[in-house]
Amino acid sequence: MNRSGTLQKVDLWYDWPKGRNFNIIQTQLGKLTYDLEWNNGTSFVFTSGADGDSCRVLHFDVGILRPNWLDGANYLGRRYFDGFLCNVWEKADFIWYYEDVDSKRPVFWAFYTGFTGHVMTFEVGKVLEDAKWQAPVYCFKEAEEEKGSQIESMAPLTLTLASNGGLMRDAMAITTSMQL
Repeated sequence: MNRSGTLQKVDLWYDWPKGRNFNIIQTQLGKLTYDLEWNNGTSFVFTSGADGDSCRVLHFDVGILRPNWLDGANYLGRRYFDGFLCNVWEKADFIWYYEDVDSKRPVFWAFYTGFTGHVMTFEVGKVLEDAKWQAPVYCFKEAEEEKGSQIESMAPLTLTLASNGGLMRDAMAITTSMQL
């Protein structure tokens, strides 16, 4: 992924049947950041390491993105991108999504913010074991101690995401590795 010149490698695990989405984010020469999202709208963004643990608990009014997120998108036709012939969609001036014509695998997406992602691998059916889907204990301790003050409302962003869909199409358990 590329966000204003910051390179990231993201392993995205998407599990619609169990209502969860997990981004494991490695920034260039930085520490791992984990972004665990649940369909109830709760997200835990955490790090762990020698220099300390951190966790932010966020709440989105809408849960993870749905498999049918492309419903209502504008089909822009076919284009070659990253060496693949792709179907291209645009949704609500929010995201442009490129999918390989033959395999239907995602190839690339670009967000209105300039954030872009090149999909490096895409493995339907690969499953991350349930134990890995748990936020660390310190996330719950911090949230409890603060009596909810750690929970930040993301309602404006949520409305945008809710009206614009998500990142996956016709997916069940999926892992994606992207170079951002």
